[in-house]
Amino acid sequence: MLLSTTAERMYWTARYLERIENTARLISAYHKLLLDLPGGVDITWYNLIVLNSGEEAFASRYKKRDERNVLKFMLVDEQNGSTLSDVKILRENIRTSRDVLASEVWECVNELYLYIRDNSQQGLLRRQRYEFIDGIIKSCQQINGLLCDTTSHDDVWQFIQLGRNIERADMTTRILDAGVSVLLQPGAELAVDLSQVVWGHVLRSLSANLSYRRTMRARISGPEVTQFLLEDEYFPRTLRFCHDRIIEAVHKLPGQKNVLKKLKTINSFRFEAESEQDLNDSFRDYINELQIQLLVLHQCFYESWFAFEER
Repeated sequence: MLLSTTAERMYWTARYLERIENTARLISAYHKLLLDLPGGVDITWYNLIVLNSGEEAFASRYKKRDERNVLKFMLVDEQNGSTLSDVKILRENIRTSRDVLASEVWECVNELYLYIRDNSQQGLLRRQRYEFIDGIIKSCQQINGLLCDTTSHDDVWQFIQLGRNIERADMTTRILDAGVSVLLQPGAELAVDLSQVVWGHVLRSLSANLSYRRTMRARISGPEVTQFLLEDEYFPRTLRFCHDRIIEAVHKLPGQKNVLKKLKTINSFRFEAESEQDLNDSFRDYINELQIQLLVLHQCFYESWFAFEER
């Protein structure tokens, strides 16, 4: 039987690993998007702080809402859940879980920690940012591959699946929100073909271009992209796919009754949008509600499995 402390470490190991990769993906996509935006569109790096609900923490540390401060906050500021602090927590989780994870996983996580620690300043420099971010993403993918191929697919693996997919679902909602927020900025309605630029970057940030074209067989547009990222049951970063993998993992764990009941309430991944104009503040409210449901689901995980020894 798996101890609740070990189960919780596995869950958070997967969440932090996914968070590190997703933050890198978001920064990379935003960096490229800002380069492609036409003049007159009022969008800045600070929008990433808003999307991650970090306004208060950012304001307590920085006066200027400029590119450098935003990236410092997200990458190297250890007081505010940056990538550097996330990788430290990930490393500690792996270090204290070496009885259930292969030594190769520890070695690769330690290499990722050293890479981010020693090169994080590159992320603040435009010329070196892409190479630094790309290195993070590839390292995270390597670690995920090792976890899959060297970990017994028992309870340990199921908790890794829970953490990975709830974090992945959350980031997909944030990336969708990022796309809509750009298009709702003043001046955006005047830009020619801005929608296709924005939604193209949304797909690229999730490595979803090819799967989108194979599945939707349509030009890139807001309604089709949102439908794909919400409803598709085969691509690993859609809301539907993550939800289904969570259900599969939960079914293989003991004490899952309350979690399954909660999961049944999170089954609406459809937003009716026939045109770009339908992706407005109502859509952002819908995304916000999905994020709240994911928080409630996380709390249900905690009550069902991770707080067991405290009862």
